Amino acid sequence: MRRGPNGGPQQAAVLTTANGSPVEVRRSARRTRTVAAFWEDGTAVVAIPARFTAAQEREWVHRMLAKLHKQGERQAAAGRRRPASDEALAAHAAQLSAQYLGGRPVPTSVRWVSNQNSRWGSATPAEGTIRLSDKLRPMPQWVIDYVLLHELAHLLVASHNAAFWKLLETYPETQRAKAFLEGVSFATSRGLDKEVTAGSGHAPDTWAGDAD
Repeated sequence: MRRGPNGGPQQAAVLTTANGSPVEVRRSARRTRTVAAFWEDGTAVVAIPARFTAAQEREWVHRMLAKLHKQGERQAAAGRRRPASDEALAAHAAQLSAQYLGGRPVPTSVRWVSNQNSRWGSATPAEGTIRLSDKLRPMPQWVIDYVLLHELAHLLVASHNAAFWKLLETYPETQRAKAFLEGVSFATSRGLDKEVTAGSGHAPDTWAGDAD
């Protein structure tokens, strides 16, 4: 253990990605040559051979985190194209599930709907189905992603309890998206929603997000 300037134990620096997500380095005796990086429950995991020196570890962790960052940028660019079809929405939900929820929620269907009048999204855990209001379409992608993750989390935890909200801590835009939707609801309740909906002709729903 390293010692600090006062002779006491020096805490090791906590390794994080560029966006503040935690990083875990896993050494494996079975891994002899290859290095891998992936997301697991919101943590960036870098798997390296057990024989690597500290210098090799630093080098490869830096390389693999850079690759994960580029992968995230490509996914974000794809997300900005907006998943217009139900098939694209389902594929995007699968990506979000893998990146932020460890791939645990696996919906049987994810689709846009036009008949939700009291919520942005809904889920039926018993059937594994998710529905998103099409009134979300003109909103920022990070808001849509939050609603998708919210409903994906409901496939694991039906109620809005502490365990449910713990799942959403892995998504860095959770609080920002919640504030955005609260602002939309505020504007709607006061008849100020025309600018918020970008001339869509529809008043947005208030956020509920409860499972059916």
